[in-house]
Amino acid sequence: MTTSEWPLWEVFVRSRRGLSHTHAGSLHAPDAEMALRNARDLYTRRSEGVSIWVVPSSAITASSPDEKDPFFEPAADKPYRHPTFYEVPEGVRHL
Repeated sequence: MTTSEWPLWEVFVRSRRGLSHTHAGSLHAPDAEMALRNARDLYTRRSEGVSIWVVPSSAITASSPDEKDPFFEPAADKPYRHPTFYEVPEGVRHL
């Protein structure tokens, strides 16, 4: 397998404990171990992360922005899912 045939991997980095992983970018690698090592070298050079996830791009299924209204419409009739019924206490971070 040549480098042009390597699968594409999506990289997610958690910058600090208690925060969520966020998408940092993509890279090509022959396997998960090499993708993880390359992601570490590429996306956390200055100690920006405490955890890295690599996921094959082919394993990700996403909704289409063109179908936003019909896809998310059922959630609009459930107001209890939105944090509008209580106040967030002062000093609470990362809620």
